[in-house]
Amino acid sequence: MEQEQVIVSMPRIGDKAPEFTAVTTQGEINFPGDYSGEWVILFSHPADFTPVCTTEFITFASMQDQFAEANCKLVGLSIDGLYSHIAWLRTIQEKIEYRGMKNVEVTFPLIEDITMEVAKKYGMIQPGEDTTKAVRAVFFIDPRGVIRTIIYYPLSLGRNFDEIYRALIALKAADEFGIATPADWRPGDDVIIGPAGSCGSAKNRMDGNEDMECQDWFFCSRKIDKETVLKKVLKK
Repeated sequence: MEQEQVIVSMPRIGDKAPEFTAVTTQGEINFPGDYSGEWVILFSHPADFTPVCTTEFITFASMQDQFAEANCKLVGLSIDGLYSHIAWLRTIQEKIEYRGMKNVEVTFPLIEDITMEVAKKYGMIQPGEDTTKAVRAVFFIDPRGVIRTIIYYPLSLGRNFDEIYRALIALKAADEFGIATPADWRPGDDVIIGPAGSCGSAKNRMDGNEDMECQDWFFCSRKIDKETVLKKVLKK
């Protein structure tokens, strides 16, 4: 007898973030409504009291002020219960040191999701990886409650937090300046200008009549200095 195929749904980039109400280590939240007007990163981890997740929470908590400066809140989730969350976070603060970070207090909300309701709404349960643990998902949600970027990692792979922060700043820069960002972009690097929409526009670009540098009609960039970028994307 064939096993019934399990369909794992997940929201897509450009979708509204699925709504939910949940108990967390910081009280009840209504998501994403409580974060209207702010960026928020919703991320899942496989389980409390596991070493890779512990290093990730120490890192996220140590960077919390950095994310806050970019008007971005952090919200974590696993399918463990609230008391497990509380005990684990206390253990992190009282006993664990990682890369010189110690006595780290996690003050952002950590969602209790023992029913897996939220994890399933966001496609965080990947049966091919594990049926009882959430993978390491990261959802970037903008001030309008729209999902802008999704990153998934397997259980064994700890996340790159420099990249998570870089992606946030690049998303905000794209919104502020109407540009795209090239591979490995960081504030101060040249940005990409969208392709010309007409033959006349393409000619103007190639003739040097616009404020950009073009190697070909479709490949144009311009400079935006680091200070200008950061002034726009931080504290907004």
